[in-house]
Amino acid sequence: MQLIMLFIIGLAAGLLSGMFGVGGGVIIVPALVFFFGMNQQAANGTSLIALLLPVGLLGVLEYYRSGNIAMQNIWFGLTIAFGLFAGAFFGAHLAIEVSSELLRRMFAVFLVFVAIRLWL
Repeated sequence: MQLIMLFIIGLAAGLLSGMFGVGGGVIIVPALVFFFGMNQQAANGTSLIALLLPVGLLGVLEYYRSGNIAMQNIWFGLTIAFGLFAGAFFGAHLAIEVSSELLRRMFAVFLVFVAIRLWL
C-alpha cells in the first residue's frame, strides 16, 4: 500500500510538473510530511532523491517535439540547472541547521507568498 501511495504522489508531481513546472516542493514535500509523517528535512531530502533522476526527460522531449523549446530555452535551462546545483547544496546546509518546525513554517510562508503573487 505504501508503494502505491508513493507512486500516486510521484504521478501527481509528474503531471503537475509537466503542466505547470512544479512538483518537488509543491507536491512531493507536503505529501511526504502529511501522509508519511516525515519531518521537513527528511521530506526535502527524499524529494531531491526523486528529482535527481532524469524524471523530466520525457516532459522535455514532448515540449521539444511540439516546438515549444528553442535553443535559447535550452541554454536558459542549463544555466538554471547550474544554479540549482549550487543552490541545493547551500539550501540543504541551511535547512539542516534550523528546526523542522521552523523550516515547515518558512515553507508555508513561501507557498502563501507564491500563491498571492500568482493570484494578483
